Amino acid sequence: MDWIIFLRWAHVIGACVLLGTGAGIAFFMVMAHRTKNPVLIAHTASIVVIADWLFTASAVVIQPITGYLLAQAIGWPMSEGWIVLSLALYVLIGAFWLPVVWMQARMRDLAAAAAKDDAPLPEAYHKLYRLWFAFGFPAFFAVLGIVWLMLARPSVTLFG
Repeated sequence: MDWIIFLRWAHVIGACVLLGTGAGIAFFMVMAHRTKNPVLIAHTASIVVIADWLFTASAVVIQPITGYLLAQAIGWPMSEGWIVLSLALYVLIGAFWLPVVWMQARMRDLAAAAAKDDAPLPEAYHKLYRLWFAFGFPAFFAVLGIVWLMLARPSVTLFG
């Protein structure tokens, strides 16, 4: 198999995993939250945390590696405007994703404690959920932006 084709394939698969896992996690967390059932929320959040570490984290590591190797193999300079912009968006995504993983684990724990005590979800859970929900939008749109930049490779001049 041609090395460049393999790198493109691996890079696209990584992007699909990031986008798909992110969208899937968001969907299942929102659906669980809507039930207001601490048992269901705790269970869903526990699976979501595992999925984030298993799928999202591996894609987060693989993406820059395959992207760098692909750029080198094709001859694209890392200073290319669309690549720099993609990397900046990638850092932005990380700034939102890392706290989100912590929030999911904390929401899981708060929901599990409420389920154990047969109590309603505490206000701390609801505050975290609102923050988690808000953090999802910039991260999701940044991923969409990176996918667009990967496909369009527009001429972007960032520095004079």
